[in-house]
Amino acid sequence: MAEQTSTANAWPANPADLIPAGRKRLGWGLLAIATLGLLAIIIVQVLYKTEMSTVGFDTWRPVVYAYILWGIALGAWQVLTRGEDGQRALFLLPALLFTIAMVIFPTLFGFYIALTDWNLSSFTGRRFNGLDNFWQMLADSYYRNALFNMVLYVLAVLVEYVIAFGLALLLNAQIKARKFFRVVFLLPLMLSPVAVSWMVGKSLMEYRFGPAATLARHLGWDNPAFFSDPITARISIMMLDAWTFIPFMMIMLLAGLQAMSREVLEAARVDGATAWQTFWQVTFPLMLPVSVTAVILRIIFKLKLADIIITLTSGGPGGATDSVSSFIYREYRDRSNVGYGTMLAMAYLIIIVVFVTWLLKVASRFVRNVN
Repeated sequence: MAEQTSTANAWPANPADLIPAGRKRLGWGLLAIATLGLLAIIIVQVLYKTEMSTVGFDTWRPVVYAYILWGIALGAWQVLTRGEDGQRALFLLPALLFTIAMVIFPTLFGFYIALTDWNLSSFTGRRFNGLDNFWQMLADSYYRNALFNMVLYVLAVLVEYVIAFGLALLLNAQIKARKFFRVVFLLPLMLSPVAVSWMVGKSLMEYRFGPAATLARHLGWDNPAFFSDPITARISIMMLDAWTFIPFMMIMLLAGLQAMSREVLEAARVDGATAWQTFWQVTFPLMLPVSVTAVILRIIFKLKLADIIITLTSGGPGGATDSVSSFIYREYRDRSNVGYGTMLAMAYLIIIVVFVTWLLKVASRFVRNVN
C-alpha cells in the first residue's frame, strides 16, 4: 500500500511533464525560427514600402507565405510541447489564424496606410508622409464638428431609452390587440435605414409636396425645410434614426419585463405601493441589467450612424449633420483621399475602444451599486 501511495505521489500532475526535454526544445526552436523569420520579412517589407530601404518585395505575397509557415510552426509547437493538450488546441488554431489575418493584420495595415499620402485621383501613388495626416486631422474643423455631432447623437440615446421603456411597459400591460401592436411597433426595425431615409426623409418630409411639410404649413410653419437649418436637420436625423432603432431597445426591455417575477410586483401592491412607487423602487431596479445592456448596444449602433445621413443630407448643411462615419465615407468617396481618410478612421477606432471600455466599467459599477 505504501508503495502504491508513493507511486501515485510521484506521478506528474501535469501530463506535459512526461514530454522529453529534447522534444520541447525542438518545438520552441521551430516557433522561434518561424517568428523571427516572419518579423524579419514584415520589417523588410515595411521599410521598403516606406522608401526607407531599397531591399524588399514588390508585393506582400512573401509575408503571406511567411505567415502560413508561422501558423504551421505554431501548431507543431503546440503538439511538441504540450502533447495531447496541444493536439486539442489545434482545433482552435484555424480560428486564431483567421482572426489574426482578417482582423489584427488589416488593423495594423490600416495604421500604416494612415501614415501615407495616398490619393486615388493622383498619379504619384502611395507615399509615406509620417504624421502629416495626424496634424491635418487635429486642424480639421469639419472632423471636430463630426465628433461634436456624435456626442449629441449618443446623448439622444437617453431619450430613446425613455420612449422604448414606456412602449415596453405599454405592450406588457393587459391591453386589447397587444400582439398586433407588438408587430406594428417592430415594423421600423425590419426596414433598412436607407429605405427609411427614402420613404420618410425623401418623401414624407420633402419640402414642397411632402405630407409632413404640408401639415407643418397648415400649423403655421412658413418654411418647413427639415434639412436646411442646422439645428432642425440634426433633430430630423435624430428622429429618423430613433424611429428605426427604438423598437430594438423596446423588444429587449419587453423581454426583461416578461421575465420578471410577478410575485415581487404583487408583494409591492400588497404593501400598499402606488404604481409609481412600484415602478421606481421595484421594476426599474430589477430591469437595470437589461436596461444597461440595451443602452450600451444602442450606443454601439449609434457610433456607426452613417447611412441615413449620407442618403438625406450628405452631411449638410455645411457639415452640420455629419457623423464621423459619414464624414470618413465622404472623404473616401468624394475626395478619394485614402491616406487621410484612414487616419480619421483609425483615430475614431481608438476613441470608440476607449469610450466603450470606459462605458462598460461605469455601467458595471453602477449596476453593482444599485443592486
